[in-house]
Amino acid sequence: QVQLVESGGGLVQAGGSLRLSCAVSRSIFRINTMAWYRQAPGKQREMVAGITRGGSTKYEDPVKGRFTISRDNVQNTMYLQMNSLNPEDTGVYYCAADWADGFRGSYAYWGQGIQVTVSS
Repeated sequence: QVQLVESGGGLVQAGGSLRLSCAVSRSIFRINTMAWYRQAPGKQREMVAGITRGGSTKYEDPVKGRFTISRDNVQNTMYLQMNSLNPEDTGVYYCAADWADGFRGSYAYWGQGIQVTVSS
């Protein structure tokens, strides 16, 4: 069983930065796809960014140029550096992982989520 635990969330003012971490309970070397999702109040959960085993990345338009996803296969951790935050970035952020290739929205493993609140 693979467990994912997010950390690094909290309250920040608009324009500020946060760095989320997703610690994985086993080696992520062979985990092909990892991603960050978020769910704002009253909205569906949406993908924010994804990263493959080889380091290829994908970003959704609202976060392009502001967020950076990365993974450390030695520390078994995925990160999301979030800069220039705005109130629309508020929500619960989830990390996800799967052995399969591709950012298809279906992941075998999910974290419990962590709150990010951006005040105006």
